Amino acid sequence: MPGFVPPQLASLKSKPPAGDNWLHEIKYDGYRLQIHLDKGRVTIRTRTGLDWTKRFSAIAAAFDIPVDRAIFDGEVVAVKDGRTNFSELQAALAAGRQEALTFNAFDLLFLEGFDLRDAPLSERKRILKELLEETGVSGPILYADHLVSDGPRLFAHACKLGFEGIISKKADAPYRSERSDAWIKVKCVQRAKFPVVGFVKDPTGVAALHLAKKVGLELTYVGKVGTGWSRTVSSQIRKQLETVVSSKSMLTKAIRAPKTTWVEPKFVAEVEYQDITADGLLRASSFKGLSKA
Repeated sequence: MPGFVPPQLASLKSKPPAGDNWLHEIKYDGYRLQIHLDKGRVTIRTRTGLDWTKRFSAIAAAFDIPVDRAIFDGEVVAVKDGRTNFSELQAALAAGRQEALTFNAFDLLFLEGFDLRDAPLSERKRILKELLEETGVSGPILYADHLVSDGPRLFAHACKLGFEGIISKKADAPYRSERSDAWIKVKCVQRAKFPVVGFVKDPTGVAALHLAKKVGLELTYVGKVGTGWSRTVSSQIRKQLETVVSSKSMLTKAIRAPKTTWVEPKFVAEVEYQDITADGLLRASSFKGLSKA
């Protein structure tokens, strides 16, 4: 049996593929893990090969199944409000709440002396599903099901339900330890406008914008955005914000940001972001525009 197998990775695209040669899975918001079973010993490795068996000991214990050797590929997640949530996963790990975690198995690379990586994905998933059903795996171990349907329509439905996106995989493709178009990920993004309460300078413009949101009469901090502009736009943003500089932070609850130039919330930044963390901060944010409030 091989040792750690570098994982196959998906290429990021703006649109999902169409056609009936694709298996579409919900994109999980968690940690990619590889599970090795070797004559009763279970080893859990991260996507870079780190041994995290102790960190996920409950999942390792759940793989007490009558199989000598196998390698599973999948993702560990925590669920909140019916959707996988990375912030909830981090919080559960920090608190040692392993009962809140599940491992979603979506591929099988090796089984009882057979290297399955050259087999078509559809065949690997068939064997994986049968294996999990026949061995009676339950609890935190789940089979990651898929749909063979209209990719664009499924993606639109996933975004409407608040999922992170979808992963589309070629049904007849082998498993390859590389990033390729055989696996395609398409992310749902959220878009909103937030008052700008400060900025961090760089030599010609801004390095980052501090953002807030209005909650009743309070101005609550939601994090910063530091990507999405060109050098020219960065310079223009700074010129506009320098017209509303404030001697103090306008946030209801102060934050520690020593290199910040505070401003009155007279401008709003339009931002795309993936999610909001458990701390109320924007995750994976990107600047799209600046306008007057």
